[in-house]
Amino acid sequence: MIIKQLENKSVIWFQDTNEYIVVDPLVAEILSLLHNKIDKLQITTQIFNQINIPYQQAVNLVSDIETLLTSSQKESLEEQKPVDKPNTFEVIKYYLINGLIFKVDYATNVEASLVHPKFVHLETQNPATIHHQFEVFSNDTFISFTVDNALIGTWSLKEVHYFQGKFSMELVQKIHYKKEEQWMGVFHASAVSDGNNAALFLGDSGNGKSTSLALLQANGFTCLADDFVPIDAIEKNIHSFPAAISIKKKSLETLLPLYPSLETAKEYNFENLNKIIRFLPPNTNNFTQKLPCKALVFIKYEPNSEIQIDKISKLYAFEQLVPDSWLSPIPKNADIFLNWFEKLPCYQLTYSNNQEMVSTVKKIFTDEL
Repeated sequence: MIIKQLENKSVIWFQDTNEYIVVDPLVAEILSLLHNKIDKLQITTQIFNQINIPYQQAVNLVSDIETLLTSSQKESLEEQKPVDKPNTFEVIKYYLINGLIFKVDYATNVEASLVHPKFVHLETQNPATIHHQFEVFSNDTFISFTVDNALIGTWSLKEVHYFQGKFSMELVQKIHYKKEEQWMGVFHASAVSDGNNAALFLGDSGNGKSTSLALLQANGFTCLADDFVPIDAIEKNIHSFPAAISIKKKSLETLLPLYPSLETAKEYNFENLNKIIRFLPPNTNNFTQKLPCKALVFIKYEPNSEIQIDKISKLYAFEQLVPDSWLSPIPKNADIFLNWFEKLPCYQLTYSNNQEMVSTVKKIFTDEL
């Protein structure tokens, strides 16, 4: 268990479940004592003497918090049965990334639709050399995934996003030559760079996160990653990820003058997400980039609003960031993440004027706020 103070609260990380919770410092203190096997009677007496509550209330408090600790124990998960690998694959694609050729065999168009649209811009034909081979195949219930003939995992089709995340994780490990334990985390965000630093942009679906990223890359910034932002545990740098930017239909009017190619770009109807999306390639072919994070920015497009940027509570930012992120289950990396986050400036940026938004983001990078 790791405990870290954040503003007036305590953040606790449980190794057994790789969970983070935010609690009052008193709760964190009791959890720590319980975790270290201190006798419950001794803890209760300490709390009774420390705060002005009846003794029985102190007993109940310690018992309730002990229940919280017990509930943090890892539950055993039923192992998924791997899908039988087909004898032939109907869809075969080759992707060129950082000089590496990835051959991806999809059993059918169903599996290809889960991955390929984001990587169409990387497709190449009939390469002479193949560096890595991925295979994706499913049945009516599960989907399985192999890399270089080794089974990576099997997931329920009801939670296919876990497979998609793992596919991206395997890809990013290969293109940046880092193993999974070398990553601090992967964030559901967008990342842009000014060439020296990067910034993370977050927001609920529909808040304009990807649209803002497209606007910024049309105004001198480089797109590092969209939706899947990996950060390593050693240098704590944001690494580039080669997926295209997801553009929703309602953003086309804003972006077509800047990206005429979107007019004829293929539309993909993701019924499970209730979204119709076109994909915009990032404005770089250099997916070796890695840069330190300048700030974390919650961005929101709000019609007819004045431009507004404010520093926000780290607690609020933490509670928004963590649930949608993959964070390393390794204790050393969890500690690195908490220390990294503590030093990170956090902002809320609300805008309606695109150029004002771009100018404000430039000020974040140049420390003019």
